[in-house]
Amino acid sequence: MPAIVLTTINARYIHASLGLRWLLANLGDLQAQACIQEYCLTDQIAEVAEKILATQPRIVGIGVYIWNAAEVRRLVGVLKRVAPDTTIVLGGPEVSHLPLRVDFNEAEYLVQGEGEHSFRELCAALLADSPPAKRIVPAGTVEVDSLELPYRFYTDDDIAHRLVYVEASRGCPFRCEFCLSSIEHRVRPFAIDRFLDELDTLWQRGARTFKFVDRTFNSNIAAAGRILDFFLDKEPPFHAHFEVIPDHFPPELKERLTRFPAGTLQLEVGIQTLDAGIAANISRRLDFDRIRENFAFLERETTAHLHVDLIVGLPGESIEQFGRNLDTLVALTQGEIQIGILKKLSGTAIDRHDREHGMVYSPDPPYEILHNNLIPFARMQEMKRLARFWDLVYNSGNFRRTAPLLWKDDNVFAGFAAFSRWLYGQTQATWQIGLPRLGELLFAYLTKEKGKEKSVVADSLAIDILVIKGRVLPNSVKPHVTCLPEERRSIGDTLTKRQRRHREPESG
Repeated sequence: MPAIVLTTINARYIHASLGLRWLLANLGDLQAQACIQEYCLTDQIAEVAEKILATQPRIVGIGVYIWNAAEVRRLVGVLKRVAPDTTIVLGGPEVSHLPLRVDFNEAEYLVQGEGEHSFRELCAALLADSPPAKRIVPAGTVEVDSLELPYRFYTDDDIAHRLVYVEASRGCPFRCEFCLSSIEHRVRPFAIDRFLDELDTLWQRGARTFKFVDRTFNSNIAAAGRILDFFLDKEPPFHAHFEVIPDHFPPELKERLTRFPAGTLQLEVGIQTLDAGIAANISRRLDFDRIRENFAFLERETTAHLHVDLIVGLPGESIEQFGRNLDTLVALTQGEIQIGILKKLSGTAIDRHDREHGMVYSPDPPYEILHNNLIPFARMQEMKRLARFWDLVYNSGNFRRTAPLLWKDDNVFAGFAAFSRWLYGQTQATWQIGLPRLGELLFAYLTKEKGKEKSVVADSLAIDILVIKGRVLPNSVKPHVTCLPEERRSIGDTLTKRQRRHREPESG
């Protein structure tokens, strides 16, 4: 029966918690008395509490993040009412920085910072019946060479079914004011040989999906090169995800990136804004000429899947400026463009703009901006809906051929914003809009509101939807299809005789 339960509530099952595994790896002689239990946002809180308490632990350590803070508060409430003698210790970003905006008063201790060493010391004191007098345990940062690596605590089931999170370094050299990583400016790399040995062990165990949590993977070119070489020496299939800065791709890195086979490499490129003045306002470096050059390289000479970030609501940036950024990025990359809403995270410097720019944020997680002096509340709400619909239509990849019909020339933002307003007017919802329904709505908007030829839109939707086996066209679209994608001719029996005649060659 473990005395220490390490637990958290993940956003999804596929996300295995690296933080819990770091804590377990560094418990020293207490490790034998500890276990990991992981849950998801879809789990019932009472059932989570029941499973945690089934082992009758003396200490429950819970990782708290922006996505689970409210659920953790509820979990702590249940645990303290059912098992008041159990000591609750909270750690993670949501309790590490002031002000604390979720009420965690029922937890006995908060570990603030990188807790591998401090948590072990706290547990030792608690198990020795010598509890610290102070509730706040300041952990600060740790020297990475002092840590035991955590990767052996990924189970075989984790490796088979979940993302394997790894980190080759901690910290970030940049000071972007919206980001918690900007608090620690010193990059602390793990010894590369030691790290690669662990990576190889994971590979030998069958791991093939790796997500690096380093904030600036390509800031240390020597280490990045060796890690890329590790994967280039392996046979696909595998998938490696790296977060990169957009203006730092020296020749030796570019050469390696060109050698990755399709489907093996994903690069998350933090842009946030393309306006140099706005970037400077939030202490972000921006070299647009180099960014344009590097996007051209990544698009033309690599098969990497790109995931690019833009933020709505940055201080001083209007909707019109954001729209120009989106137009530019769509022209630069075929990858995903993640439209995020600015969040005010405790501990970051973004709050220094509150008065000057009228920044007002939600008091509840994820602390998204509600309005500022350039974007009123109603318009911000529209932008949040646009971000959701952009994911459904553009980032999903389900409508790659049809989506460009929503805008004219390079006016991506204006065209998509008009569709977003119409779509919300039709559905009054941003969730639970299935693919068939969305296909119907796209067809209705493009033909009735934009006046496009029904056959043109229907053929485009057919190519988009039927590329995946098992999908069917919406009934409203079928009668107008004149040509099916070549690879889907086997479903011709769903069409009318007129449509089959159109797509089949004349005999003789």
